Amino acid sequence: MQATAALFLVRPLPRPHYRCLHGLRGGVSLAPPRRRLVARGPRCSMSLSIGGGAGAGAGGDRGFSYDHVPVFPRYRIRDPYKLLGVDRDAAEEEIRSARNFLIQQYAGHEPSEEAIEGAYEKIIMKSYQQRKKTKINLKTKLKKRVEESPSWVKALLGYFEVPQMDIISRRLFFFAFIAGWSIATSAENGPAFQLAISLFSCIYFLNDKMKNLMRASTTGFGVLVGGWIIGSLLVPLIPTFIIPPSWSLELLTSLVAYVFLFLGCTFLK
Repeated sequence: MQATAALFLVRPLPRPHYRCLHGLRGGVSLAPPRRRLVARGPRCSMSLSIGGGAGAGAGGDRGFSYDHVPVFPRYRIRDPYKLLGVDRDAAEEEIRSARNFLIQQYAGHEPSEEAIEGAYEKIIMKSYQQRKKTKINLKTKLKKRVEESPSWVKALLGYFEVPQMDIISRRLFFFAFIAGWSIATSAENGPAFQLAISLFSCIYFLNDKMKNLMRASTTGFGVLVGGWIIGSLLVPLIPTFIIPPSWSLELLTSLVAYVFLFLGCTFLK
């Protein structure tokens, strides 16, 4: 009897088998939690090589055929001008148009495209080198002429300098505005006020370079007087049918003075 009781205690209890129970007891479902089954498709990895499976890599590119691609007939010519079909004195726009046309015609044939691009780059680089060489030669010739000129010419050129283009354009716009203002108000009054503004502006620009107000004032006033005298001598020589009837002698002389003031404050040291 004791042996039977011991065997009963040692024997594990059987686990209950859950079945689908419909209904809730105390608000809690008695059914065991269901696992979601996610349908997973078969995974595969492929590596595609252009040119064929067995011959992929270096051998695959060799098997590519250009049978149905148009081939540029002159792509083996070494002369870039003959290759593009342009003259040696052709403009840059004409060369670019020829290159674009040929690229469109023979797109897809890699040797033809490389030959066209290479010829275009050679021509552009050669043109750039020629322009650069011409500028250097011009500067060298001018420098040589100045060095060979007499001493008084060297001293005279020492009073002048060429500023940057943005400075020239800004001052040209300013004096052109003053001239237009004088023309617009010529029927009402003379250009005395505009001349005063131009003189003070010229002195300001000169003082910015000379760092000497007295010298800048003397130079600016001298430029105005010189321009007024030359203008009063040149204006009577202009044919009357060129000048509008409403423009007076004083206005024309002031326009010449504006030109001298612009040149003086821009190019004088």
